[in-house]
Amino acid sequence: MTPEEIASQTGPVIGSLAAGFMLDGATYGRGAELGFDGVDFYVAGRGGALGDVDGLVVAAAFVFFHPPSVRERWDRGRAVMAPSASAAAFAGCLEQWAALHLGDGVDYDRLAELEGKLIAAASVASAPLFAAWVQHEEPKDPKALALHRMNVLREWRGAVHGAAVVSCGLEPIQAVMVKTPFMAGLFGWPEPHPDGAPFAGAWAEAEGATNRVVGRALATLPAAERHELAELLVAAQAGSS
Repeated sequence: MTPEEIASQTGPVIGSLAAGFMLDGATYGRGAELGFDGVDFYVAGRGGALGDVDGLVVAAAFVFFHPPSVRERWDRGRAVMAPSASAAAFAGCLEQWAALHLGDGVDYDRLAELEGKLIAAASVASAPLFAAWVQHEEPKDPKALALHRMNVLREWRGAVHGAAVVSCGLEPIQAVMVKTPFMAGLFGWPEPHPDGAPFAGAWAEAEGATNRVVGRALATLPAAERHELAELLVAAQAGSS
């Protein structure tokens, strides 16, 4: 496979597996224990790596979320604890999820090593959450480290995709309605939501541009390592629960 084809293959794997802990009920339960209300923990935890910034900055980094909703949730979350503490608690949920849900039989040390090489090759341009989570303290456990770096790569690909969506003339809510219409409410977008069908072509163009950018970074790895990374990611997803 070409680097661009590998980018296309691994994109959904990175997106879904790294999001596992974010959508898990145990994560929201932990947020409630800490005093957060529902999605507020997600906003405070994920965005907390950016530091003590205004909620509009967080909304800009999230791209596909309704900005006023992000700002409101961020302000509520900041009243519970400092953003850096929220990020640490969120990262703790990632570690716990990795221990409970990533299966055995995968070389997570090697996966983390290869992910690290791709992270080093990725540009921080237009990717503030990627840059912020790159600097966050990494866990020591191999499973947790592999998932942490996968989440960092998810932030990178998401930022690249966000930039591509905007450059293709799409509004974020239009892209959401093409790819994940069932998430529009969770992302804070008020109804009525637009029909995504008219925007499918532009979204496909943005997805192609995303894979080209990710493919350029993958091309810095030797071909054998690119394929090994893809195989390990697929194996990690197949063994997860």
